[in-house]
Amino acid sequence: MSEGVGGGLSAGLAHRVPELGALELLLAVARLGSLGRAARELGITQPAASSRIRSMERQLGVALVDRSPRGSRLTEAGALVTDWARRIVEAAEAFDAGAQALRGRRDSRLRVAASMTIAEYLLPGWLIALRAQRPDTAVSLLAGNSAVVAERLLADEADLGFVEGLSVPAGLDSTVIAHDRLIVVTAPGHPWARRRQPLSAKELAATPLILREEGSGTRQVLDAALGGLARPLIELSSTTAVKASAVSGAGPAVLSELALGEELSARRLVSIPVAEVRLGRALRAVWRSGHRPTGPARDLLGLTRG
Repeated sequence: MSEGVGGGLSAGLAHRVPELGALELLLAVARLGSLGRAARELGITQPAASSRIRSMERQLGVALVDRSPRGSRLTEAGALVTDWARRIVEAAEAFDAGAQALRGRRDSRLRVAASMTIAEYLLPGWLIALRAQRPDTAVSLLAGNSAVVAERLLADEADLGFVEGLSVPAGLDSTVIAHDRLIVVTAPGHPWARRRQPLSAKELAATPLILREEGSGTRQVLDAALGGLARPLIELSSTTAVKASAVSGAGPAVLSELALGEELSARRLVSIPVAEVRLGRALRAVWRSGHRPTGPARDLLGLTRG
């Protein structure tokens, strides 16, 4: 009941109280003694200023300004309304200053959570570009697997996240920012490097591999594509560690194409074709449902699409 009454009073007040621009105009007329000078100061035409004053007078039901060739003079009612207007405008200025302070505090930091591949191979370039746009924004980055990224966002410990998994965790909204492909690689001395025929999906699924930990987007995609995986040969928590183990000859690994350019070019690793398996995946930006990125998070999201 009280909510309905409050809403009704607010709606009526909006119709009875002049808009802020009209009150600012009245204050300028009082200060400058001329409707024309007040109009120029506020960047409007004199006819528009006259119309605004007349509209305010009709709304309040009293004359506010006496106009003459010598200038504009406030009526007795106009002087009283001007005093009230000054308090309203000062309150509005305080409101605006407070809102700017809130925006400044929000824009002074950006908390990013990203899965390992994106954190290592894509985010550095994006963050350099963001710094050029927002040099005063302090950025903190948490790198973890896709499950950890989701946890941080849902706990309001990150403003924007990036994941590589198959699906978007509950409670998050997302947009696809890029596409990636997983590649099976080995050191050049591994028997697979001398094969003439592609690996079959069955062979790959049955082979112990050097893998990322459970919860990583890479492992989720591979497990889903093969319908299950053998017990890992080695389980590691970063793309760099998996890559180093594969280069050392410890065994075959499956890694993002983004992470392999240098090693494949230098033939420290060899790409192994696999038949009948699609290992493409979408890379996504994610955020809490209903909390569309704003400020620095919005700008960073825009850079990922560029």
